[in-house]
Amino acid sequence: MISRTVTVPAEGAALPGDLTVPPDAHAVVLFAHGSGSSRHSPRNRAVAVGLRTAGLGTLLIDLLTEEEERQDAVTAELRFDIGLLGRRLTAALDWLASEPGTSDLPVVLFGASTGAAAALVAAARRPGPVRAVVSRGGRPDLAGDALDQVEAPVLLIVGGRDTHVLRLNEEAARRLPGPHTLHVVPGATHLFEEPGALDQVTETARQWCDERVRDAMGR
Repeated sequence: MISRTVTVPAEGAALPGDLTVPPDAHAVVLFAHGSGSSRHSPRNRAVAVGLRTAGLGTLLIDLLTEEEERQDAVTAELRFDIGLLGRRLTAALDWLASEPGTSDLPVVLFGASTGAAAALVAAARRPGPVRAVVSRGGRPDLAGDALDQVEAPVLLIVGGRDTHVLRLNEEAARRLPGPHTLHVVPGATHLFEEPGALDQVTETARQWCDERVRDAMGR
C-alpha cells in the first residue's frame, strides 16, 4: 500500500496532495476540486475511500496554492480560471506518469463543480493516459472547446433537484464526441447531502470506472 503526502510541481507552483494506491491497483483516480473546495473536501474524500475498496488508487491534490486560495476566498476568480486549473491538472497527470508505483497505471479524472471542466481540459490534452472522466455536480460547459476533443468516456453525475446544473450537463453532453453517460441521482441537490445520495455517487462511479478501465485494458 502506497499512502503518502506528495508535492506536485506545476508551472512553478508546488501543489500538495494525498496519494493512496492499494496493492494490485488497476488504475488511479485523480481528483480535481473546484468552487472553493480543496483536497480535504469531505465529499470527495468519502468517494475516494469507496473507490479504493474497488482496487483504485487515488490522488487528491489542491489545484491552488495557499496564497491563491486566500486570494480566491475574497475574489472567487481563480476557481473559474479553467485554463489555470486545466494546466495544473495536466501537470499532475504528467507527475503520475513519472512516479514509481503509478507510472504504469491508467488514470481516471474525477472532477467536481468547476474541477469537472478542468478534468475535461486535461483529458483533451492527455488522451493517452486518461481512460475515463467522471463529473460530480460538475460544470462541463466551462470546458469550452475542449468538450469537442475529449476522446475518453465521460460519466456525468448530477442531482435530480440541481436543475440548472442538470440542464448545463445535458447541453454539454451533446457536444462530447466520445461515449458518455448522464446519471441523475433522484432527489439530490448540488452537494448530494441527502441521505444515501453520496453513496449512490460512489457506487455509480466505482462500477463505471471499473468497467471502462477494464474495457480499455482489453480485459
